[in-house]
Amino acid sequence: MMAKQSQLSRREWLLAGGGAALAFAGLKVQGGMAADPTMPPLPYPQSALEPVISSRTLEFHYGKHHQGYVTNLNKLIAGTPMENMPLEKIMVEAFRQGPEKAGIFNNAAQVWNHTFYWNCLKPGGAAIPAELRSALERDFKSVENLKKELSQAAVSQFGSGWAWLVKDSNTLKVVKTPNAENPMTSGQKPLLTIDVWEHAYYLDYQNRRADYVAAVIDKLLNWEFALENMKKA
Repeated sequence: MMAKQSQLSRREWLLAGGGAALAFAGLKVQGGMAADPTMPPLPYPQSALEPVISSRTLEFHYGKHHQGYVTNLNKLIAGTPMENMPLEKIMVEAFRQGPEKAGIFNNAAQVWNHTFYWNCLKPGGAAIPAELRSALERDFKSVENLKKELSQAAVSQFGSGWAWLVKDSNTLKVVKTPNAENPMTSGQKPLLTIDVWEHAYYLDYQNRRADYVAAVIDKLLNWEFALENMKKA
């Protein structure tokens, strides 16, 4: 990876390895399918999430959609002051500047959101660590209540968007955002997310979004990653 990075421009490095590293400090990404060097690698092989999410879905979702956001963002910030900014700063700054930077925000946020989403999933899922379980029971009364709220947010999001578990001040909450929007622009810290854009599930589930959401919550969520994020918040 370091040999490849030496061949990249600073902008490409920030949006790929460098940007992801700054956005997700301490995150260890291992293995994964071969990827374009401007893309952060998947943290597992392309087929590792089957049967919940198929290899073919990841082929399009990661290889086409995520890659498209990276490509578009590189074009949009070329020659601008944002060219050498970390990814997270590009996203927040573009949001602050409003509609005139909507294209940059949408693509930067989608790069960030997707990189985060891949790490919210783990083949076979992960047990909820005791420290996180305690926080969930404090703020949602039970883990089952949290799962119900997260499922409801994901299923009820009208059109494209995301469902999130976030830390807001000292409280854990479930929120949903449309399109590319991210809770960080509201001062909240993302802990986990579920992508409910149609391209995340349509090849596998067609219009059965609720089935996709239930399967992700029950079988794929990386609660260890959520705990890491909670500790950093």
